[in-house]
Amino acid sequence: MLTPPKPKAPPLNALRAFESAARLGGFKAAAVELAVTPGAVAQHIKTLETWAGAALFERMSQGVRLTTLGKSVVGEFSNAFDQLGAAVIKLRSDAGLHQVRIAVLPSIAQLWLAQRLPQVRAIAAHSTISITALDHPPNLMREPYDISIFFSSDEVSGYCREVCKDRIFPVCAPSVAARLKQPEDLVGELFLNDARWTGHWQHWLAAAAPGLEIDAAGPTFSLYGLALQEAQNGAGVLIGHEPLVRSSLEDGSLVAPFEQVVELPRRLVISTPYPLRAGSLLEKIVQGLSE
Repeated sequence: MLTPPKPKAPPLNALRAFESAARLGGFKAAAVELAVTPGAVAQHIKTLETWAGAALFERMSQGVRLTTLGKSVVGEFSNAFDQLGAAVIKLRSDAGLHQVRIAVLPSIAQLWLAQRLPQVRAIAAHSTISITALDHPPNLMREPYDISIFFSSDEVSGYCREVCKDRIFPVCAPSVAARLKQPEDLVGELFLNDARWTGHWQHWLAAAAPGLEIDAAGPTFSLYGLALQEAQNGAGVLIGHEPLVRSSLEDGSLVAPFEQVVELPRRLVISTPYPLRAGSLLEKIVQGLSE
Protein backbone atom coordinates (compact mmCIF):
# COMPACT_ATOMS: atom_id res chain seq x y z
CA MET A 1 0.00 0.00 0.00
CA LEU A 2 1.32 3.40 -0.95
CA THR A 3 1.31 6.08 1.75
CA PRO A 4 2.32 9.26 -0.02
CA PRO A 5 3.09 12.23 2.19
CA LYS A 6 0.11 14.47 2.85
CA PRO A 7 0.28 18.15 2.00
CA LYS A 8 1.21 20.21 5.04
CA ALA A 9 -1.24 22.73 6.48
CA PRO A 10 0.15 26.06 7.64
CA PRO A 11 1.26 26.12 11.30
CA LEU A 12 -1.40 27.22 13.78
CA ASN A 13 0.98 29.83 15.21
CA ALA A 14 1.34 31.39 11.78
CA LEU A 15 -2.44 31.60 11.38
CA ARG A 16 -2.78 33.10 14.85
CA ALA A 17 -0.05 35.68 14.16
CA PHE A 18 -1.72 36.74 10.92
CA GLU A 19 -5.16 37.11 12.52
CA SER A 20 -3.82 39.07 15.48
CA ALA A 21 -1.73 41.42 13.34
CA ALA A 22 -4.62 41.98 10.93
CA ARG A 23 -7.13 42.64 13.73
CA LEU A 24 -4.82 44.91 15.75
CA GLY A 25 -3.27 46.70 12.81
CA GLY A 26 0.40 45.80 13.16
CA PHE A 27 3.09 43.33 14.13
CA LYS A 28 4.02 45.11 17.38
CA ALA A 29 0.48 45.04 18.74
CA ALA A 30 0.15 41.38 17.77
CA ALA A 31 3.43 40.62 19.53
CA VAL A 32 2.10 42.13 22.76
CA GLU A 33 -1.11 40.11 22.55
CA LEU A 34 0.69 36.86 21.72
CA ALA A 35 3.56 37.46 24.20
CA VAL A 36 6.25 37.06 21.52
CA THR A 37 8.60 39.46 19.76
CA PRO A 38 7.57 41.50 16.69
CA GLY A 39 10.26 39.59 14.80
CA ALA A 40 8.58 36.30 15.68
CA VAL A 41 5.23 37.64 14.41
CA ALA A 42 6.88 38.77 11.18
CA GLN A 43 8.49 35.36 10.70
CA HIS A 44 5.22 33.52 11.34
CA ILE A 45 3.43 35.69 8.79
CA LYS A 46 6.24 35.21 6.27
CA THR A 47 5.84 31.45 6.74
CA LEU A 48 2.12 31.74 6.03
CA GLU A 49 2.72 33.94 2.97
CA THR A 50 5.24 31.43 1.63
CA TRP A 51 2.75 28.60 2.13
CA ALA A 52 -0.03 30.60 0.43
CA GLY A 53 2.24 31.85 -2.35
CA ALA A 54 0.97 35.42 -1.95
CA ALA A 55 1.52 38.45 0.26
CA LEU A 56 -0.95 39.16 3.06
CA PHE A 57 0.57 42.46 4.19
CA GLU A 58 2.21 45.36 2.43
CA ARG A 59 5.40 46.35 4.29
CA MET A 60 5.88 50.11 4.53
CA SER A 61 8.36 52.37 6.30
CA GLN A 62 5.76 53.29 8.93
CA GLY A 63 4.15 49.93 9.43
CA VAL A 64 2.11 47.39 7.52
CA ARG A 65 -1.32 47.19 5.93
CA LEU A 66 -3.36 44.31 4.63
CA THR A 67 -3.31 43.41 0.98
CA THR A 68 -6.56 42.77 -0.86
CA LEU A 69 -6.07 39.06 -0.21
CA GLY A 70 -5.42 39.66 3.49
CA LYS A 71 -8.57 41.77 3.81
CA SER A 72 -10.65 39.12 2.08
CA VAL A 73 -9.81 36.35 4.55
CA VAL A 74 -9.18 38.05 7.92
CA GLY A 75 -12.84 38.02 8.93
CA GLU A 76 -13.09 34.26 8.52
CA PHE A 77 -9.90 33.74 10.54
CA SER A 78 -11.21 36.00 13.32
CA ASN A 79 -14.48 34.09 13.45
CA ALA A 80 -12.60 30.81 13.56
CA PHE A 81 -10.39 31.88 16.45
CA ASP A 82 -13.40 33.31 18.30
CA GLN A 83 -15.10 29.94 17.98
CA LEU A 84 -11.94 28.16 19.10
CA GLY A 85 -11.70 30.48 22.10
CA ALA A 86 -15.35 29.83 23.00
CA ALA A 87 -14.75 26.07 22.79
CA VAL A 88 -11.71 26.33 25.09
CA ILE A 89 -13.71 28.41 27.57
CA LYS A 90 -16.54 25.86 27.56
CA LEU A 91 -14.05 23.04 28.08
CA ARG A 92 -12.53 24.77 31.12
CA SER A 93 -15.94 25.65 32.52
CA ASP A 94 -17.44 22.18 32.07
CA ALA A 95 -14.32 20.46 33.42
CA GLY A 96 -14.43 22.48 36.64
CA LEU A 97 -12.08 25.26 37.64
CA HIS A 98 -9.22 23.60 39.45
CA GLN A 99 -7.13 26.71 38.81
CA VAL A 100 -8.67 30.19 38.76
CA ARG A 101 -6.54 32.55 36.66
CA ILE A 102 -6.88 36.26 37.40
CA ALA A 103 -5.38 39.00 35.20
CA VAL A 104 -5.09 42.38 36.90
CA LEU A 105 -3.46 45.78 36.56
CA PRO A 106 -0.30 45.85 38.74
CA SER A 107 -1.47 48.74 40.94
CA ILE A 108 -4.86 47.09 41.49
CA ALA A 109 -3.13 43.79 42.29
CA GLN A 110 -0.90 45.37 44.92
CA LEU A 111 -3.23 47.91 46.50
CA TRP A 112 -6.72 46.43 46.09
CA LEU A 113 -6.67 42.72 45.28
CA ALA A 114 -3.92 41.63 47.68
CA GLN A 115 -5.97 42.38 50.78
CA ARG A 116 -8.93 40.44 49.33
CA LEU A 117 -7.01 37.28 48.44
CA PRO A 118 -7.63 35.55 51.79
CA GLN A 119 -11.37 35.83 51.14
CA VAL A 120 -10.91 34.54 47.58
CA ARG A 121 -8.89 31.57 48.83
CA ALA A 122 -11.60 30.76 51.34
CA ILE A 123 -14.26 30.80 48.61
CA ALA A 124 -12.11 28.70 46.24
CA ALA A 125 -10.73 26.36 48.88
CA HIS A 126 -10.35 23.46 46.44
CA SER A 127 -8.85 25.49 43.59
CA THR A 128 -5.52 27.18 43.00
CA ILE A 129 -5.60 30.97 42.58
CA SER A 130 -3.13 32.27 40.00
CA ILE A 131 -2.51 36.03 39.61
CA THR A 132 -0.92 37.65 36.55
CA ALA A 133 -0.17 41.39 36.54
CA LEU A 134 -0.68 42.92 33.08
CA ASP A 135 -0.43 46.46 31.76
CA HIS A 136 -3.47 46.01 29.52
CA PRO A 137 -6.68 43.97 29.85
CA PRO A 138 -6.43 40.57 28.17
CA ASN A 139 -8.78 39.42 25.45
CA LEU A 140 -10.77 36.97 27.54
CA MET A 141 -12.08 35.21 24.43
CA ARG A 142 -8.52 34.47 23.31
CA GLU A 143 -6.38 34.33 26.46
CA PRO A 144 -6.78 31.71 29.22
CA TYR A 145 -7.90 33.95 32.08
CA ASP A 146 -11.09 33.47 34.08
CA ILE A 147 -11.26 36.95 35.61
CA SER A 148 -9.74 40.30 34.71
CA ILE A 149 -9.74 43.37 36.98
CA PHE A 150 -9.01 46.74 35.38
CA PHE A 151 -10.20 50.31 35.21
CA SER A 152 -12.49 50.67 32.19
CA SER A 153 -14.17 53.56 30.40
CA ASP A 154 -16.38 51.23 28.37
CA GLU A 155 -20.01 50.54 29.12
CA VAL A 156 -20.43 47.64 31.52
CA SER A 157 -21.69 44.60 29.61
CA GLY A 158 -23.36 41.44 30.83
CA TYR A 159 -19.93 39.88 31.31
CA CYS A 160 -18.71 42.68 33.61
CA ARG A 161 -19.45 43.82 37.13
CA GLU A 162 -18.75 47.35 38.24
CA VAL A 163 -17.03 47.58 41.62
CA CYS A 164 -16.82 51.36 42.04
CA LYS A 165 -16.20 54.62 40.23
CA ASP A 166 -12.65 55.93 39.97
CA ARG A 167 -12.67 59.03 42.17
CA ILE A 168 -9.48 61.04 42.54
CA PHE A 169 -8.18 63.54 45.10
CA PRO A 170 -4.78 64.52 46.54
CA VAL A 171 -3.31 62.39 49.32
CA CYS A 172 -0.19 62.85 51.42
CA ALA A 173 1.40 61.97 54.75
CA PRO A 174 -0.14 63.60 57.87
CA SER A 175 2.98 65.74 58.32
CA VAL A 176 2.47 67.24 54.86
CA ALA A 177 -1.30 67.57 55.25
CA ALA A 178 -0.81 69.75 58.34
CA ARG A 179 0.26 72.67 56.13
CA LEU A 180 -2.42 72.21 53.44
CA LYS A 181 -5.67 74.02 54.18
CA GLN A 182 -6.77 74.96 50.67
CA PRO A 183 -5.65 74.08 47.13
CA GLU A 184 -3.61 77.29 46.89
CA ASP A 185 -1.35 75.87 49.61
CA LEU A 186 -0.10 73.30 47.09
CA VAL A 187 2.11 75.99 45.57
CA GLY A 188 5.67 75.01 46.46
CA GLU A 189 4.81 71.40 47.33
CA LEU A 190 6.39 68.47 45.48
CA PHE A 191 3.91 66.78 43.14
CA LEU A 192 4.25 63.01 42.73
CA ASN A 193 3.11 61.66 39.36
CA ASP A 194 2.21 58.27 37.95
CA ALA A 195 3.61 57.57 34.48
CA ARG A 196 0.49 55.70 33.35
CA TRP A 197 -2.17 58.15 34.48
CA THR A 198 -0.89 61.48 33.22
CA GLY A 199 -3.06 64.56 33.39
CA HIS A 200 -4.95 63.61 36.53
CA TRP A 201 -3.36 66.40 38.57
CA GLN A 202 -4.54 68.92 36.00
CA HIS A 203 -7.97 67.29 35.97
CA TRP A 204 -8.36 67.66 39.73
CA LEU A 205 -6.89 71.18 39.88
CA ALA A 206 -9.23 72.39 37.16
CA ALA A 207 -12.21 71.28 39.26
CA ALA A 208 -10.90 72.21 42.72
CA ALA A 209 -9.21 75.53 41.96
CA PRO A 210 -10.21 76.84 38.52
CA GLY A 211 -7.89 79.60 37.40
CA LEU A 212 -5.12 78.62 39.80
CA GLU A 213 -1.83 78.39 37.93
CA ILE A 214 0.16 75.46 39.36
CA ASP A 215 2.81 73.43 37.59
CA ALA A 216 2.18 69.83 38.72
CA ALA A 217 5.45 68.57 37.24
CA GLY A 218 7.45 66.44 39.64
CA PRO A 219 8.95 62.98 40.16
CA THR A 220 7.30 60.36 37.94
CA PHE A 221 6.92 56.71 38.89
CA SER A 222 6.19 53.79 36.58
CA LEU A 223 4.69 51.91 39.54
CA TYR A 224 1.77 53.58 41.28
CA GLY A 225 2.48 51.58 44.43
CA LEU A 226 5.95 53.10 44.67
CA ALA A 227 4.55 56.62 44.24
CA LEU A 228 2.05 55.86 47.01
CA GLN A 229 4.85 54.64 49.27
CA GLU A 230 6.75 57.87 48.68
CA ALA A 231 3.62 59.84 49.58
CA GLN A 232 3.42 57.85 52.81
CA ASN A 233 7.10 58.68 53.41
CA GLY A 234 6.28 62.39 53.27
CA ALA A 235 8.06 62.98 49.96
CA GLY A 236 5.19 64.90 48.37
CA VAL A 237 1.54 64.95 47.36
CA LEU A 238 0.01 62.30 45.08
CA ILE A 239 -3.29 62.05 43.25
CA GLY A 240 -5.08 59.23 45.02
CA HIS A 241 -7.45 56.84 43.28
CA GLU A 242 -10.09 56.02 45.88
CA PRO A 243 -10.10 52.20 45.56
CA LEU A 244 -6.29 52.13 45.65
CA VAL A 245 -5.73 54.46 48.63
CA ARG A 246 -8.71 53.48 50.77
CA SER A 247 -6.74 51.19 53.09
CA SER A 248 -3.99 53.79 53.54
CA LEU A 249 -6.59 56.40 54.48
CA GLU A 250 -8.16 53.97 56.93
CA ASP A 251 -4.88 53.16 58.68
CA GLY A 252 -3.85 56.83 58.76
CA SER A 253 -0.66 56.51 56.73
CA LEU A 254 -2.22 58.86 54.17
CA VAL A 255 -4.54 61.83 54.57
CA ALA A 256 -6.83 63.56 52.07
CA PRO A 257 -6.28 67.23 52.96
CA PHE A 258 -9.06 68.64 50.75
CA GLU A 259 -12.77 67.85 50.38
CA GLN A 260 -12.87 68.18 46.59
CA VAL A 261 -13.28 64.78 44.87
CA VAL A 262 -13.36 64.39 41.09
CA GLU A 263 -15.00 61.40 39.42
CA LEU A 264 -13.19 60.17 36.32
CA PRO A 265 -15.19 58.74 33.38
CA ARG A 266 -14.14 55.20 34.19
CA ARG A 267 -14.75 52.54 36.80
CA LEU A 268 -13.09 49.55 38.43
CA VAL A 269 -14.56 46.54 36.64
CA ILE A 270 -14.35 42.77 37.11
CA SER A 271 -14.78 40.91 33.80
CA THR A 272 -15.26 37.25 32.94
CA PRO A 273 -15.22 35.51 29.53
CA TYR A 274 -18.85 34.39 29.84
CA PRO A 275 -21.99 35.22 31.86
CA LEU A 276 -21.78 33.95 35.41
CA ARG A 277 -24.05 31.14 36.52
CA ALA A 278 -25.69 31.71 39.88
CA GLY A 279 -23.93 29.69 42.55
CA SER A 280 -20.90 28.88 40.37
CA LEU A 281 -17.39 29.24 41.75
CA LEU A 282 -16.61 32.24 39.53
CA GLU A 283 -19.87 33.94 40.54
CA LYS A 284 -18.99 33.50 44.21
CA ILE A 285 -15.48 34.88 43.68
CA VAL A 286 -16.71 37.89 41.71
CA GLN A 287 -19.42 38.55 44.27
CA GLY A 288 -16.86 38.36 47.08
CA LEU A 289 -14.54 40.78 45.30
CA SER A 290 -17.38 43.19 44.56
CA GLU A 291 -18.44 43.59 48.19
